[in-house]
Amino acid sequence: MTPIDIRGILEYLPHRYPFLLIDRVLELDPGKRIVALKNVTINEPYFVGHFPHIPVMPGVLMIEALAQAAGVLSFATMGKTSDPGSVFYFVGIDGARFKRPVGPGDQLRLEVEVLRFARSISKFKATATVDGAVAAEAELMCTLRAIDPPQMPAHGASGV
Repeated sequence: MTPIDIRGILEYLPHRYPFLLIDRVLELDPGKRIVALKNVTINEPYFVGHFPHIPVMPGVLMIEALAQAAGVLSFATMGKTSDPGSVFYFVGIDGARFKRPVGPGDQLRLEVEVLRFARSISKFKATATVDGAVAAEAELMCTLRAIDPPQMPAHGASGV
């Protein structure tokens, strides 16, 4: 499949700044795998406090970036895009390992493979690398759930 730029990613995921952690999709084979990129810059809001003397991307955010790639893969596999009536949730993380720190200037390559794709829970093998070296890896379990879409206040409502 053709690479997906940020405009296409925004159609698949409900995440927005500062929590959108995918910049580009390089490869997408629905039902099988995805390869995406996260460009890590000093402008990331978490670097202010993690850590001021040596900026390190939190491991939990590497896992979140992998989960977002799994979300794009899942929506593409289902032939759907994100909508206000559903949300893609984590339901499990197994075997998470962090092998190297990631910091400003690194490009995180996110590779996610489908291990099992089902209606209720899907399982993925996920690996994040920098320059070919593994930074983080885990098996992720996710599910798509229907939710009540947010309601807009009636015209003229004060909300006070």
